[in-house]
Amino acid sequence: MSKKIEQYNPSAKEIVNDWKVIDANGQTLGILASNIATMLMGKHKPNYVPHMLTGDYVVVINSSGIKVTGLKAEQKVYTRHSQYPGNIKKIPYNRMPSTKVLQLAVKGMLPKNKLSSKMLKRLKIYEDSNHPHTAQLLGTKNRISEKKSILSTDNEPTKPSSKKNVEPVKASTKSNATKAKTTKSKTAKAKTTKAKTTKSNATKAKTTKSNTKEDSNK
Repeated sequence: MSKKIEQYNPSAKEIVNDWKVIDANGQTLGILASNIATMLMGKHKPNYVPHMLTGDYVVVINSSGIKVTGLKAEQKVYTRHSQYPGNIKKIPYNRMPSTKVLQLAVKGMLPKNKLSSKMLKRLKIYEDSNHPHTAQLLGTKNRISEKKSILSTDNEPTKPSSKKNVEPVKASTKSNATKAKTTKSKTAKAKTTKAKTTKSNATKAKTTKSNTKEDSNK
């Protein structure tokens, strides 16, 4: 009998979405778009699942410095149609903004399903190096550093205790035992002395009573 292999299906709590920064200055359009698409989909993670949002948030800076190979800068044309006759629009590459160029390139590399629109919302593109996502990036750095510190502490080997440190502990335990014995013996002696004194007092009281009776009879 062949056993069915259970597919990996992570829960929403296990998925962690980080923030990453990519500098697009001097990079080619196709290679950059493919790298961004893999990060948005989450294929660079071991817990990747195609039906869940396992990818990260991507912040692209310096998009104005993107390069294209060959004669694409002069010959590439972007076309769009409004579904009405005669309403086709053609925009050359030189007139298109760099943010829109990169967004369209990444959109073509994402899967054609309902998750693609959610993945595109996680893509933040800026023409210069200024962006308002420093807090999110700092949070991911702190989380990664904490995780590394926890792993380093867990992997540290535990050193065995030396004999020199064990001997004084034994001596202290012996001294404590002797002290307990001495205290017990002292309490026992005190009890015996108290019993003897009470007995002697009782005998004295009896003798005095007998003497008083004899005097009264006389």
